[in-house]
Amino acid sequence: MGDETYGEPFTVEVERGKIREFARATKARDPRYLEDPRPVAPPTFLASAALWAGPDAVPPGLVRNWSRILHGEQEYVFHGPPPRAGQRLTARQHIADSYTKQGRRGGEMRFTVLVTEFHDEDGTLVAEARSTVIETSRAAGEES
Repeated sequence: MGDETYGEPFTVEVERGKIREFARATKARDPRYLEDPRPVAPPTFLASAALWAGPDAVPPGLVRNWSRILHGEQEYVFHGPPPRAGQRLTARQHIADSYTKQGRRGGEMRFTVLVTEFHDEDGTLVAEARSTVIETSRAAGEES
């Protein structure tokens, strides 16, 4: 599909305390996350960007029944070093692909590949988060 329609940009403040909390919550033991005065963010830290996104961050066309959503896959691509505390990133999401497949238990599943791009203060692409969202034909526990 390759729909390059973006949602509204949002700001992600990469904060020392949040990096430390995330590292502890994920049992990361690397001292670079915990002791450094300007720690580097763990690779999966960018998942927390969803907490910064407002309702308009979702790209137009991503209308889903959220009670039927599964998280299919997650990937992070870094175009240089990972973000560090003190950085302010601007994030924007777009739909990279959308397709359907027949489910094994009947019904159709709709797959959407959602990409969030993270740019630094200079506008340089720092990282991308690629997530596959799956909408099932019925909610978990629903009878056919």
